[in-house]
Order: sequence, then structure tokens, then C-alpha cells
Amino acid sequence: MATLLYRLGRFAFHRRWPVTIAWLAVLVAVGAGAAFLSKPTSGAFSIPGTPAQEAIDLLKERFPQVSAGGATARVVFAAPDGRLTDPARAAAVAQAVADLKAAPQVAAVTDPARATNQAGTVGYAQVTYTVQANALTDAARDALDAAVAKARSGGLTVEVGGDAVRQQPHTGAGEAIGIVVAAIVLVVTFGSLLAAGLPLATALLGIGIGVGAITAATRFFDLSSTTPTLATMLGLAVAIDYALFIVSRYRHELANGLAPREAAGRAVGTAGSAVVFAGLTVVIALAGLAVVGIPFLTQMGLAAAGTVAVAVVIALTLLPALLGFAGRRITPVEVKERRTRGHRWVRFIVRRPVAVLVAALIGLGVVAVPALDLRLGMPSDGTAAPDTTQRRAYDLLAGGFGPGFNAPLTVVVDTDVATQVADAIRGLPHVAAVTPPVANQAGDTAVLSVIPAGGPNDDATEKLVRAIRALDGGTVGVTGATAVNLDMSERLSDALLPYLALVVGLAFVLLTLVFRSLLVPLTATLGFLLSVAATFGAVVAVFQWGWLADLVGVAQTGPVISFLPIFLIGIVFGLAMDYQVFLVTRMREEYVHGAGPREAVVAGFGHGARVVTAAALIMISVFAGFVLSPESIIKTIGFGLGVAVLFDAVVVRMILVPAVMTLLGNAAWWLPAWLDRILPDVDVEGEKLLRHLATTPPAQRAPQAEPAMATVDM
Repeated sequence: MATLLYRLGRFAFHRRWPVTIAWLAVLVAVGAGAAFLSKPTSGAFSIPGTPAQEAIDLLKERFPQVSAGGATARVVFAAPDGRLTDPARAAAVAQAVADLKAAPQVAAVTDPARATNQAGTVGYAQVTYTVQANALTDAARDALDAAVAKARSGGLTVEVGGDAVRQQPHTGAGEAIGIVVAAIVLVVTFGSLLAAGLPLATALLGIGIGVGAITAATRFFDLSSTTPTLATMLGLAVAIDYALFIVSRYRHELANGLAPREAAGRAVGTAGSAVVFAGLTVVIALAGLAVVGIPFLTQMGLAAAGTVAVAVVIALTLLPALLGFAGRRITPVEVKERRTRGHRWVRFIVRRPVAVLVAALIGLGVVAVPALDLRLGMPSDGTAAPDTTQRRAYDLLAGGFGPGFNAPLTVVVDTDVATQVADAIRGLPHVAAVTPPVANQAGDTAVLSVIPAGGPNDDATEKLVRAIRALDGGTVGVTGATAVNLDMSERLSDALLPYLALVVGLAFVLLTLVFRSLLVPLTATLGFLLSVAATFGAVVAVFQWGWLADLVGVAQTGPVISFLPIFLIGIVFGLAMDYQVFLVTRMREEYVHGAGPREAVVAGFGHGARVVTAAALIMISVFAGFVLSPESIIKTIGFGLGVAVLFDAVVVRMILVPAVMTLLGNAAWWLPAWLDRILPDVDVEGEKLLRHLATTPPAQRAPQAEPAMATVDM
């Protein structure tokens, strides 16, 4: 592989104009497709095959008038003093309901007179739309805002909850801050604006292509609203890192006296090999989300995997082409000077591997302790910021009717047993109210609403869902926010082991090919598990317990997003293997070239530590930018990925890995003879490349006097 990539790097360097123009043409084509084919993304979470989704599908079929799956807006009215039945206030409520019924895309509006608390101080109207929230027009949203504003002018307190008023995830200043920090890290690392600009340029082009393709795909697929944001987050981080490693190796080869074209070929042949396998592990981890069987997770995983794949191809082709324009103007590093700190650090670890290993394990263990209290749920109006209208509507309903009014359950039953089922539900614990069954036009199915005594994420409400589903007598299905969350958690729990087996198994095979060792992939996997445990602990401490919540911008604590654990496991595994590949391949390279096991650890770490540290800082800064997002899902994912990189790159790869490699010695590179014979030699360390270069005419490899302009080494 190293030889093939070496030739690719030299070719792209030599044919820099055609390669660059080709990539710009791809960007223009994808941009045009995004402009003409894009459709709104979806905020809905569909989980085919679960009991809750089956109930929703049945409602769509037999109760089309309820517009199951359409957007909803719960408009809550409250009287600051007095009662809603006072003539002036009643008239204001009636006018608001009339305005809502006349609004575009509205399927139905319930009567607040039948949904007012006993004190007469709080009532609500449920607005159901004919389309999902992402398809609501500006006219429909404006009509909702106008009706609310008119009711407020009549002396009422009016707040609105539901997905019809939720903001879609978007990129903004936070992501820009992450890019700026990444640029600063690159400038400090390279000491050159030109060298720092190349990774940023290739990363931005890759993100443009990846996100543009995802945007165009919305014409053909109903994509989740978080899909483009996640692809941007991961694609930007890995693209900068991949380019960073190749540019760093290019400068290293220049410092050793090679001509620019030869330096570019060797950089792509060696560091590029690590990029390929690191990218493959990330793609496997992301694409593996398809085994979970939840469409929006599959979409996010495949879209992000595609963006990462684009980043890899750009790093192997466009980057060496841009190096061709830069030539020698990328100032070579002073190799010895740059490696001093890394050498001092790794020698300290090599002298005390056991003490360092124990201290790191204790530290990660302490951080992981809060993960034992992990509670899962989905974002709701109750977890919105206190100053939002959604949260105020939630609090008004909870205060006026009880917490269960924010967690209604919809039960679909056979008509002939609907009354018996309703009576049985009334006799269950944790039930606040049950509405009379309402039959459909065909008379074969009835629907009723159950108001739990607890809130959406209470254990008692989940027990009630299970109890209703366990009833005999024709119960068809139960849906609602709590039922959907419960089914999602069970689906994720069932899929966790198969997913881990697939991702870890395939990645283990890849790492065995890369390192030609069994113990190195094993220790890499164990280190990843430590990183994940510590990451979950940090997420629980901040988003569930509220530690440092103000610093992170968490306005409301609550359960961790239910799909976050399996999602983080996949992404963190891919990123963890990135640093394992980049760091340990240099150790492997030194070992293959004749260094002893300890010397290989010291030399390999010294070569890679500075660049790996810079790569980790870049990833952390990019992910940290997304923590500033107002969308809770994006904020949590950004924080989780940021701390995961911190724990994995700094603690596991920079401390645990050299300590373990020192303790293993020669055994680290042990591979059974029979397995060594059947495994293909992918030559990541470049041994075959060196032999290939040794057989080429020396004139093609000797340093040449070249001008400082871009036209070099043709």
C-alpha cells in the first residue's frame, strides 16, 4: 500500500493543476445539486417495528383525522388573576382558537373549554398540523405567532409547546470559533501560515462536498435534521487531522533533504497509509450504526461516514497537489528541536511504566463513576431552557393539571372491548385520568388518552406503559413520548452487543493487518473502553447532575439522550483508533527498521507526539464549538466527543499506550507464524517502499536544487 500511495502522491504533486481543477469541479457540481435538489430535513424520530411506531401507523391508517405523525403545537392559556371563564378572557381564548383553525396546514384544534383545570386558571388547545414540523410553511408559523400575540394582548398569559415551535439545528458562531482555534493550533504547530492553511483549505473543501451531497440527498431521502450538522462536526475534525499528519510528514522529509516531489510521495506513502486505515476504522464505526435498525441513526452514520471517506480521498490527492504549489515555501521543521519534549515525556513513562499505568487507570476510573447513574430519555419541552416558550408552556401545564399532562399516552384498542380496557387502565397504579374511548368511522377501532400521574421520564410512567401493553382484552398499541422512548431504549439495548461485535471485530482485523500483532489491537480496544466509560461519566456529571452546567451552557439538566451511548461508542471507537494508528505506526516503523522495543517506543512517540497532540487539540476545539449550539442533541454530542478525544488522546494514547508497550516489550509485536503467513502485508510502515526506492535510479531520489516557486520537481 505504501508504494501505491507513494506513486499517487507523486502523481498528484506533478499533476497539481488537473487534480485541483477536478476537485473544484466536484465542489461546484455538488453545490449545484444542493441548490436545486434540497428539501427540508426532518425532526421526527421513526423507529419501524416497535410497538409505539406500530400504534402510530395504525392511527394514520384508521384515524386519518388525528393526523398522527403531523406537527403539533400545544397552546397553553393562563389567567394571571381570575379565571379563564371570565367573559373578556373567554372571548380572547375563543378568538385565538378561531384564528388557529383558520391557519394554513392545520388539521384540527381542540376546544380549551374541555381542557381547563378545576380552578379555571389554566387551559390549552392542541393544534395538529397536516404535515411534519420540517414541512411547515412560514405562513403557518406566522399564523401561530399572530394568534398567540393577539391572545396575549387580550390580557392572557399564552405559551406554546410542541415540535411546531422547535428550532431546527443549525451551524453558527460556535463552529466558526472551533475553526479559528484549530487555525491557531496549526500555526503554532507548524510555525507557518502557509503550512497551517493547507489542512484548513482541504478540510473546508471536503466539508463543502460532503454536506452538499447530503443536502442534495434530501430530495430522495427523508433525512434527520441533525444529519448535516453531525457530518460537518466529524468531517471537519478528521479532515484537518488527516491533512495535518501528511503535511507534518512532508515537512519532515524536506528537512531530511529530499526534493519536494519526492517528499510529497513519501509523506503520502507513509503518513497516508496511516490515514487510510484510520479513516477505514471511522467509516466502519459510523456505517455500523445501520445494524441498530433505527433509520435516523443509520442516516447520520452513513452521511458522516461518507464525509469522512471524502476527507481521506482529498488528503491523498488534493493535498499533495496543493503541496506542489507550495513547494519549499512550507518551512521545514527543526526535527531534533521539535521532538525534545516528546522524548522527555516518553522517557519518563518508560522509566516508570507501572506507576504511570496505575495512576492513569485510577484517574479514568474516578471520572467514570457518575456513569453508574446513567439515565436515558429524549429531549422534550421539559428539558428546554427555562426562558423558552416551550418550557414555560410545560411548567404551566404541570402546575395546572399535574406532570402527567406533559406525558399523555395514546391507546388504540378494538372497539368491542374498548370500555373494558378503559376500566382496566383506570384500575392500574400511576394513572391520573382516562378519557372515554372514541371510535373511528369504520367502527372497528377506538382510541383513548391516558394521563399518567408522573412526568414523561419518570420510572412510574414507563411501568404504566408496560402494564397497559400487558393487558388482555384487545389492546392494540400504546404510543406517546414515554412509549417511544421506552421502545427506543430497548431497541438500542438489544442492538448494542451485535453492534460492538461488528465494529470491534472488523476494526480488530484492520488493526491486526496494520500492526501485524494481536496484543496491540487488544490493548487499543481496552483503552477505548476506558475512554468511553470516562466519557459517559463526564456526560452524566454535566448534563444529568449539573456539574459545570453554567460553563457548558446547560440551562436544564435531565436524562441523557437515549441514543447517545451507542452513538458515542461508534464514533469514539473510530476516533480512538485514529490516534492509535497514527502513534503506534511510527513505533512499528522504528521497530521494523531495527530498533529495540523500548527504543522503538521512545523514537516513535517522539516523532508522533507533537503532531498527535496538535491533532487532538484541533478535534477538541472543533467539537467544543458545537457545545455552543442551542440544540440539546448537538450540544450533548459535541461535549461527549470533545471529552472523549481529551481522555483518549491525552490519557490513553499519550500515557497508557507507551506504558503498556514498554511493559509488553517484544511481545507487543508477536504474531503466530501461521497467521503471519496468511495475512497480506499492507506495508503501513513503508518497508517495501524503502526497498522499492533502493532499486530505482539514485538520480530520481537525490535532493535537487530547486527554486522557491511552486514550479518545482517536475
